[in-house]
Amino acid sequence: MKYHPHLLEKVKQSLDTIFVEKKYADKVIEKEMKAQPKWGARDRRFFAETVYEIVRWYRKLEYFAQNLNGGSVEGDKHWRMLWVYFELKSGEPPSLSIVRDQNQWKAQVQKDLKSLSENPNRRAIEESIPDWLDQYGMENLGPTEWPLILKSLNQQASIYLRANTLKTSVTELQKILKLEGVETELVNGVATALRLIERKNVFITKAFKDGLFEVQDAASQLVADLLSPKSGERVIDACAGAGGKSLHLAALMKNKGRIISLDIHAWKLDELKKRARRNSVDIIETRVIENTKVIKRLAEQADALLLDVPCTGAGVLRRNPDSKWKLNPSSLEELLKTQAEILEQYTPMVKKTGRFVYATCSIFPAENHLQLQKFLEAHPGKWIVERQIHMFPHVQGFDGFYAALVRRA
Repeated sequence: MKYHPHLLEKVKQSLDTIFVEKKYADKVIEKEMKAQPKWGARDRRFFAETVYEIVRWYRKLEYFAQNLNGGSVEGDKHWRMLWVYFELKSGEPPSLSIVRDQNQWKAQVQKDLKSLSENPNRRAIEESIPDWLDQYGMENLGPTEWPLILKSLNQQASIYLRANTLKTSVTELQKILKLEGVETELVNGVATALRLIERKNVFITKAFKDGLFEVQDAASQLVADLLSPKSGERVIDACAGAGGKSLHLAALMKNKGRIISLDIHAWKLDELKKRARRNSVDIIETRVIENTKVIKRLAEQADALLLDVPCTGAGVLRRNPDSKWKLNPSSLEELLKTQAEILEQYTPMVKKTGRFVYATCSIFPAENHLQLQKFLEAHPGKWIVERQIHMFPHVQGFDGFYAALVRRA
């Protein structure tokens, strides 16, 4: 197998940026792609997939790379891991200047493979996850489910689209995309979703530029459906981010009524405004949460409130594999505290006849139904849980998600 030295160099540099400078993988990849206009589709695919897969399997690759000689300098670590990645993947690693004896390295990898079976942290190494997170998953999801979930979180996620029903139907969109060379299939149980049969850059299609769809996981599409907003209602999306769910809410409301999209980051709301224009949505008003007054001014104004709260992102590690290396027990505790505060401070925005949806992209009970249960126990008789959705990647094949519809009693 032939490896282009320039591409390998860019992969190694990107790994340095992600793990030494602590940058987000998707942003690093996006920036590098823009800086390389001469790369063809094959080069781009090789670069992006190699970086993502090494990030995904970082701990496992690091385990095998640590015993390879000739690479004792710390700066060589990512070169060694790059070599190990291709050795494990195809048995045909690239020829690198740091490799003094290719056969010796191959023999060492085989030796370490055999000894791995005796390692007390075998599962965490093989599935490439921090020890604390593996232990937490075992304790909270059990020895039957957790290993299955781990395996599914290391598989490449499918790409799903959400048809913008303000402009098209899901079946019409499927036909339009086929004419542009994009093959899709309908998704059972998710009315607006299409799954890409083959991975393609859908952002360059005319259909995307015309606002006919957004890229959004099928599980995520069920969250707005659960809130079920009606035309003419006032809806608040309190943790809107770049607004994927705000846009979905607008489509469900047939662009009639009012949506107030809130977030603590102004740049994310700016991105939402651009997306809203492309989607032909004009009922969204954005507001930056600069202080608690922004929330207090909206007391009892929402017919429906969406709380898609900050979380570990444990259900979407397939898409954001670098997240597992940024998480730690203290950051989990901080997230649980933030979720509880949001529930406490934001739910007063719901009218006396209103409802809210609490949602996370996590699979852990403490962030999901247990978090909501604590809130309900603190407000006895005030709220009623009407429906809960638990999505697991190894069960439905979608991202891991939790959502609960809660109504004023």
